[in-house]
Amino acid sequence: MKNLYKFNNCHLFWAILVISTFANCNKLIAQQEANYTQYMYNTMALNPAYTGTVQGLQANLLYRNQWVDVEGAPEIQNFGLHSPLRNERIGLGFHVINDKIGPSSELEINGDFSYKLKTSYSSTLALGLNAGARVLNIDWSKGRFYDQDDVLLNDNIKNRWMPSLGAGAYFYSDNWYLGLSVPNFIRSDYYSDVQEAVLSDRIHYYVIGGYVFDLSSSLKFKPAFFSRIVSGAPLSVDISANFLLEEFLSLGASYRWDDSVSFLAGFQIFDSFFLGYSFDYTTSDFRKYNNGTHEVILRYTLLNDPGKINSSPRFF
Repeated sequence: MKNLYKFNNCHLFWAILVISTFANCNKLIAQQEANYTQYMYNTMALNPAYTGTVQGLQANLLYRNQWVDVEGAPEIQNFGLHSPLRNERIGLGFHVINDKIGPSSELEINGDFSYKLKTSYSSTLALGLNAGARVLNIDWSKGRFYDQDDVLLNDNIKNRWMPSLGAGAYFYSDNWYLGLSVPNFIRSDYYSDVQEAVLSDRIHYYVIGGYVFDLSSSLKFKPAFFSRIVSGAPLSVDISANFLLEEFLSLGASYRWDDSVSFLAGFQIFDSFFLGYSFDYTTSDFRKYNNGTHEVILRYTLLNDPGKINSSPRFF
């Protein structure tokens, strides 16, 4: 779903809209895809080429509660499941995203496919596609507005279906990765019946990368980055650094340019479960009005070869 809505003359007084990074209140503007702090553990939601690049069946469940104590702030649930097939060249999966903000909610369901090409003994290029649909609902009774006669704020949207089609490339080895993706090529107008107030999707370009350094037999270090490029919106860049201790505990920090700093922690529970948590502290002027952002992810991995989990986990 998207990070913000703006309406003619700024009628809707959700706090989240007041502090939006976009300044134009005279018309509706382009929507933004959801942000994730633990993007390094939720890669398939950003790039379909990641599908099936792990050693076996993997399932992710993520919950994000953004800007605590701000009424109508974004809330995201994300579930993904993917696995390589027997020949290991093809990966199949799907992911579901439920994104709520203010009076609106959007459910996105995508199937994911990837095909892997060996480029050398140690590196692989994966190419991926995702296709699915989004379902948008808006209930204005959940909001507060002043002009009771405004047609925009009295016409609910129920189960509006919109197609989704994306693609990506993911180049990786055992200790590094680099990816480029466009999660959705299809642009949709959300309020085309009101020409002076049309909200359109913009194409998002995602670039991700990371490298794992073996500092010792018990300590790994992984710097990573995630960049989002959207026409008409400021460049978004995340830089993170995580340490993996004894292949059990991961600790790190992340910085989102001109927005927030984050603390990350993760635990490898038994052989198959990983539990991760992050807390974002807002660095912009909006820090006065919220108590941060919480994000939790639970990952389950069922390995084709269970003995590999203890040898050298890829850390991404």
